Amino acid sequence: MTSDGGSAWVFGDNIDTDQLAPGSTLKSGIEVVAAACLSRLNPDFAKQVLPGDFVIGGSNFGIGSSREQAAQALRHLGVAAVIAPSFGGIFYRNAFNFGLLALVCADASSIAQNDRLSIDAEKGILQNLTRDEKYKFEAVPAHLLDIISAGGLVPYLEANRR
Repeated sequence: MTSDGGSAWVFGDNIDTDQLAPGSTLKSGIEVVAAACLSRLNPDFAKQVLPGDFVIGGSNFGIGSSREQAAQALRHLGVAAVIAPSFGGIFYRNAFNFGLLALVCADASSIAQNDRLSIDAEKGILQNLTRDEKYKFEAVPAHLLDIISAGGLVPYLEANRR
């Protein structure tokens, strides 16, 4: 699984699920939730993020409540992957369940806003095309990459039903 390249959207430490999926939007469809995703930190994010772009977080990305809409919103917006040194456990699991790649990368803080990135998930390599640098990220188990390739856990289970 590789990405040909996308732009980095950089956020800080402790981005919680309320910033990803504001509570005031949760009774609406995913389109409304996604339109408000990260709007308190960057009002232009949901309007300007492009399919294939990357969200770069700091430590504890996705901490907070168990709202699965936090991962769904990013996936709906076309984010290729979320890259951070650490994740909230429930967000990390929800990301894979909804087909969003979450990569643990100790060097995530080396990435700047708008850097062009590409990834090779099988090799565990994140390439910063802007800075001509490569970073390693923690290996993603093959079964999780299969879930991502299928578009999430439910499509994966449906495709592999016996």
